Amino acid sequence: MPEDFGGYMLRRPTDGAALHVHIDDTTLRDGEQTAGVVFANEEKIRIAKLLDEVGVYQIEAGIPTMGGDEKEAVAHIAAMDLNCSILAWNRAVISDVQASLDCGVDAVAISMSSSDIHIEHKLRQSREWVLECVKQTVAFAKDHNVYVSVNAEDASRSDMEFLLSFARTARDAGADRLRFCDTLGILDPFNTFMKIKTVIDVVGIDVEMHTHNDFGMATANAIAGIKAGARFVNTTVNGLGERAGNAALEEVVMALKYIESIDLGLRTDKFRELSEYVAAASDRPIPTWKPIVGANLFVYEAENRASVCLTDPDSYEIFPPEAVGLQRRFVLGKYSGADTLRLKLAENGIAIGEAESAAFVTRMRSKAVALKRSLFDEELVDLYYAETGSVDEEVADAAREGRDLLEDACADTVGIISEVGDEA
Repeated sequence: MPEDFGGYMLRRPTDGAALHVHIDDTTLRDGEQTAGVVFANEEKIRIAKLLDEVGVYQIEAGIPTMGGDEKEAVAHIAAMDLNCSILAWNRAVISDVQASLDCGVDAVAISMSSSDIHIEHKLRQSREWVLECVKQTVAFAKDHNVYVSVNAEDASRSDMEFLLSFARTARDAGADRLRFCDTLGILDPFNTFMKIKTVIDVVGIDVEMHTHNDFGMATANAIAGIKAGARFVNTTVNGLGERAGNAALEEVVMALKYIESIDLGLRTDKFRELSEYVAAASDRPIPTWKPIVGANLFVYEAENRASVCLTDPDSYEIFPPEAVGLQRRFVLGKYSGADTLRLKLAENGIAIGEAESAAFVTRMRSKAVALKRSLFDEELVDLYYAETGSVDEEVADAAREGRDLLEDACADTVGIISEVGDEA
């Protein structure tokens, strides 16, 4: 055990070269396996184009052995001459791999369960049978000159010794990488790190992270795997996927860039566009609080933050909204103040002074409380014109009261001076 955490820091090349991490996006396969989600072929093609424009390294396009529309879509995507690699998913069955080869893909994923609970209850087979199937299908795929990823399904619940044998078998048969699948999303980043580091150190094979979000740690676990040496990450747009979904493409890429200083060179400014299209195609709206691409990410209401962001956005923003295709906005609600109020009114062609804005703020806040939300611009303008008379009166009254107080203070001062003079 190292004396400090230095031994567990992200391993980077010593020659100054960039650390190569590749995105293999599975929105079109695992994303579509979200219960109730179906992409039309035209939508799958459009999503593939957008992913390619964003710059992902590889697209997992689907499962050709399903035949019909699915095989047709994969073949179409493979023939589109995109810049990225096109990978198809298969069971560890030679006929599955042949269906993928028929589509013209340049890479195949061969998936096989590696946990005893799956081997015994799902496959009803033995560990030996599992290894033999992996060996045969990998050899068949490599004979046809395609890139091969072997997916260790339920790897996070697998016996480590058997998982290492599984990885060795895949490697020795010619597999290019091992996909470590946290199928049920049961890992935390610390366990993920140790498991991935063990596989890489012992077997010496490239590892791809495939993490699920059942406990909200898919993105964290994916990054933990990268810290341990994994060079590939399976992602989905918006975190689509079975149950609680997968590691979200936009979260992984931006976390790597701004937290780990690993820039994958992707067009992150297209993330919101991509997310919106996938959300519409999947009929799964983007929550306003969604990390990275959520509509609320750059929306400010609280005055102590809004007023600062008007002059120095870096105080509350790690990256600018343009970096992910969003815009900075200010809304007026219960926690807004005079600075934001004057800004919003100015955007609507209304200029007011400090005294008027201070009087108007209380009315605006009361309206927001009554509506239980922030005000739309039209509501703000309507409220301004409805209340401008009473605001003017309040400001005038305050001014008169201020003059009266000043006069009283002056009179008191004169009286004191007179008394002092008499005593002198």
